[in-house]
Parts: sequence; structure tokens; C-alpha cells
Amino acid sequence: MAGGEPVRTEPGRSGVRVQPAGGPTNIETGVPVLDHLIALLATYARFGLVLQVQPGSADAEVAAAGAALGDGLRDALHGTETRGYGSAAMTSAEALAQVVLETSDRPLVVSNVDLTEARLGGLGSDLVARFLQELAEGARLTLHVRLVNGSDTQHVLEAIFKALGVALAQAVSPTT
Repeated sequence: MAGGEPVRTEPGRSGVRVQPAGGPTNIETGVPVLDHLIALLATYARFGLVLQVQPGSADAEVAAAGAALGDGLRDALHGTETRGYGSAAMTSAEALAQVVLETSDRPLVVSNVDLTEARLGGLGSDLVARFLQELAEGARLTLHVRLVNGSDTQHVLEAIFKALGVALAQAVSPTT
């Protein structure tokens, strides 16, 4: 969606507005933990981001949020005047994560992070893997996520989303 248009959602659909040059941020996925993580992503990317997801199961809301954000970023990432790639390493307390991404016609997520047994905010953190997969497919990205260090689930996720934000900011930056 263009920068100045209001976000409208139709029944069963999600709405997104991404402003790579900055702007207001309002995240409403229905999953408070995911709202926090996506807000971190927007802050570290310095994006304006409005994201609204239609209510449903937590899994459906997480998938819809990732797909909507990916769709909203696709044009900016694949523009002829943008880099289309980026990388960053970020911390959150004891956690250190690295994210490397590049536009691709064959979306892929490669990660050494396994949080299937962890729980954060009552959610299975493996839902974040679903979010990243949907984001990669929607934006058409090859996305590598590496956890260098960290054991606290919240810190690990925050480090990943911060690094993802910085890498996305690099990827949408001008080539000149």
C-alpha cells in the first residue's frame, strides 16, 4: 500500500502500510508478543508501519501478519533503485542474533534457531518460525537467521527481530 493511504481490511484479510522513509507505527496482530516484536522490527528499520490482522487463531494471525508484512515490503525490496540485500547482528541482553537477507525468486528461510519447546506470552515460539516463513514468501526473500548466543526466549526473539529490522532497512536503501 502506498504511504498515504489508510489501511483498510476486508473480512478475512489483513492490511498493511509500510513507509521505508518513516512514519507512524501501529501494530495490531491480535498476538501481543508478536505486536511487540514487529514494533521492534519497525523501530530498528526506521520504517513507518501500520499492520492490522483479522482475528483468528494465534497460528492464523501470526501467518497473516508475516504474509501481509512480506507483501507490503515486496515492491520496496525488489525495486531497481534499491540494494535488495542486507545483514545485521543485534543483541538483546545475553542474546546475539545475525540476520542476512537477499531478494530471491525462490523464497527460503534457513535458521539454526529452534524454539519449538519454548513458550512466550502463552504462545509457542515456533509460531515465529511460521511468521518468518510467511514474510520470506510474501517479500520473496532468502532469509538466514543465526543465533550466535542466548538462552532467554524473549531476548532471543528480540535480538532476531532487531537484526531483521536493520537488515531490511539496508535492503530497501538506495543503490547510489
